[in-house]
Amino acid sequence: MYDIGVRKQALALIATGRSLNSVSKETGISRAAIRAWQVRIEPLPRAAPCPRCRTQPTEPVDTAAYAYLLGLYLGDGCISAHPRGGHHLRIACADAWPGLIDACRTAITSVRPEDKVYILQKQGCVMVTSYGRHWTCLFPQHGPGRKHRRTIALEDWQQRIVDTRPWELVRGLVHSDGCRVTNWTTRVVGGERKRYEYPRYFFTNTSTDIVQLYTDTLDGLGVAWRTLRQSRAAVTVSVARRESVALMDAHIGPKY
Repeated sequence: MYDIGVRKQALALIATGRSLNSVSKETGISRAAIRAWQVRIEPLPRAAPCPRCRTQPTEPVDTAAYAYLLGLYLGDGCISAHPRGGHHLRIACADAWPGLIDACRTAITSVRPEDKVYILQKQGCVMVTSYGRHWTCLFPQHGPGRKHRRTIALEDWQQRIVDTRPWELVRGLVHSDGCRVTNWTTRVVGGERKRYEYPRYFFTNTSTDIVQLYTDTLDGLGVAWRTLRQSRAAVTVSVARRESVALMDAHIGPKY
């Protein structure tokens, strides 16, 4: 295998009018290899390095897409090791929400354009999947066992992204483990019972750390919320006040 610098040097010699034979003798590269490089208009580019693996780690370029994908991962995502190295990132998306599936694919591609994305059909849902060698760098919350049985804490660089892109994180969390519903009730007005409908957002998760991240972010956005009493272990967070629902509608809206 020859690196891009060697390829460029050989092709530059050919561009001066030298023969394949003379360039091959000078560089020690076979004529077949040089001929193959000529077929390719440009040498194949190397994959972009992971921003977290550089000598001085940086944040992902598209922080909005990353914050959204972080929400999806914390809600319905997992990372599993590949036997030959690298990892698979998988995000579960219900078949009922094709728009969510497209948004998930777009977010993955925006965060790691070098890694291919494909769909694995399951019963009632799809697993939006991407193989790469840096998913654990980008999501250090990965670990053995279920999320609610281990500590989920953001690293400083992740928290900075969330602080600047809070709505994207909330949108990812709601799109994964939340929903927008229309509740209704009846009231007697002037002796006549009337039906009233009002929208409401729910978010349910078993991890207290993830729930705390969600509610802390809502607090910073000025969204009023409360938890519902329920017998199961999972915690459900409700947003029902008119002003807060209007804020959620402006930035999130129903899944589709």
